[in-house]
Formats: sequence, structure tokens, C-alpha cells
Amino acid sequence: MAERTALVTGCAGFIGGYLCERLLAEGYRVVGIDNETTGFRANVPAAVEYLPGDIRDEGVLAEAFGRSLDVVLHAAAQVSNIKSFGDPQSDLDVNVRGTLGVLGKCLAHRVPRLLYASSMAVYGEPAQVPTPETAPCLPLSYYGIGKFAAERYVQQTARRTDLDFAFNVTSFRMFNVYGPRQSLTNPYQGVISVFVANLLQGEPIILYGSGRQSRDFVYIDDIVDAWLAAIAEPRTYGEAINLGTGSDVSIQQLIDTVTEIFGRKGDYPIERRPTLSGDQFRIAADIAKARELLGWTPRVKFAAGLARTVEWARRSGVYSQLGWQPRRD
Repeated sequence: MAERTALVTGCAGFIGGYLCERLLAEGYRVVGIDNETTGFRANVPAAVEYLPGDIRDEGVLAEAFGRSLDVVLHAAAQVSNIKSFGDPQSDLDVNVRGTLGVLGKCLAHRVPRLLYASSMAVYGEPAQVPTPETAPCLPLSYYGIGKFAAERYVQQTARRTDLDFAFNVTSFRMFNVYGPRQSLTNPYQGVISVFVANLLQGEPIILYGSGRQSRDFVYIDDIVDAWLAAIAEPRTYGEAINLGTGSDVSIQQLIDTVTEIFGRKGDYPIERRPTLSGDQFRIAADIAKARELLGWTPRVKFAAGLARTVEWARRSGVYSQLGWQPRRD
């Protein structure tokens, strides 16, 4: 069998680094792009042909797409709701214009397969929870608007009747992905990693809103399973697919569980702040489509995944990287 070549955009990010590892284990030659705005070079496996740079850079894209690619896994993005309100132009530029650049190169080089990292943010405040893919997409944040726009560009590009080759795409509407190697230094990338970092440093946990808002937390290994299973699965062509667990956990429940792991449940300082703009109140994924098309069911239970994440954070090198001194009390 001829060697297959995959491009991973955002390869130094949390999800991108895991995708690279799994692709290499499956025998792919892997090319990666990342500007390391929020990613870390350490997340990129040594065997990846790494191209430091931005997906909006024509030169970087031209070099990557000169590799005769079989599949593109497009995970590069600006991923913060908060930042999208502070700089909507940059959010639009990265998430929409950057995706259009990747799509243009796919067409120019006749790449047959693209997987796109969409988001639960496209749903806004759904009337139905768990939420199926057929629910209206009414995003509350600029980030959600941009991710939905990019998703539509991806899906509609594959439906063009003027293409002279088969261009097959799948969009994954990912819910709250967590696990080891999620950034402990980025306050905009994952509430679990933010709370764990707070506890490691002995800093108060910042609670925005009532704590009754809830999220569907899905472990990173399960996410990667779905992405890899979809590459060669024709039933996923042209589809937008939820990736979550089907159950939601309130932010207050998360705080209780994390502080209990650290032996501080009930007495840890909490600072309450107003609800953030664009924050969804309750969201969970209906994963019937993923089960049907991929035979996919998340395997890692929340308690086990959280314990693994905390254990990684405690023994990882984040202290030396940041100059932190772990508390001993």
C-alpha cells in the first residue's frame, strides 16, 4: 500500500498534536502547520514535517500543499469566545479567511479529503438538549458565527458542481474537549485546564455566572478516535457530526469534583463574576449520528478523564516552563 500523506493545521495545539500522533501510528506521513500563538512546539511529534507559520500565509500553505496530500485535518483556529468579542476582525480573519485559504489549496491541488474542526458554539442556546445536528444554528458569540460560516464554506465547497474531482468533507461539531496536554497557561482554552491551573497555583477559581450553566466534556482520546475513523468512511462525506458524550456537567459540579480531587472541596476560594458575553447556558451533544455513521461511542467517563488530566498536570513540566513553584500545602 502506498504511503498516505496527511496535513494537520494547528499541529502544535492540544487537539492537533494528538491527531499527529495517531496519524503517525497509523502509518501516515504527516505534515504540520502552526504559528504557535496558542500551541506548543513540544506537542508536535518529532516525525512530523513541521512548517512553523500561519495558515493565512500563502507561502506556508504552498509549501505544505506541495506534498501531494491525501487528507487535510483542519484544526487551526482562534478558539476563544472572549477574544472574539475583543477582536472580531482577527477572529474572522483566522477562522474564516484562513479556512478559505485551506479550501482554495485543496481545490488547486485536488486533495480528495478534508476534515474540519467546527464547534458546539454554532448552536447558541438550543431549545433541545441533548442537541442534534438538525437543530437551528443561532450562535451567540462572534466565535460561533465565524465557526459556522467556515463550516458552511467547507460543506458548500464540496457540493460545487464545477469541480472536476471528488472533494469529500466532514465537519465535526466538537463539544468541550479536555485531557492531558491542554494548555495550563491559556485562560481562554478550556475551563477544566483553567481550574486545574488555579488549584496548582493556589489561586482563587473565577466563576462566571451562577455555576448552573453546563457543558458536555469529551475526552481527547475519544475525539481522535472519531477523526481517524472518519477519514476513510464514505458515510461521513458531506456531513456535520456532533462529538460529545450526550451528558452535561454543570460548572459548579466541575468545581466540586476538581476541588475534591485536590482535597479542597467546600473550602476553596471562589470569586464570582458576571456571565460572559456569548456564554451558552446549557449544551450537550446528541451523538446518534456519530454512532450510526462511525460506530463511535466515547469510552472515557468524565471522572476517569478528569483524574488523568489532573495527574498529568501535577507531574508535567509546566512549573519549570513557567517559573511556577508548586505549593506544598
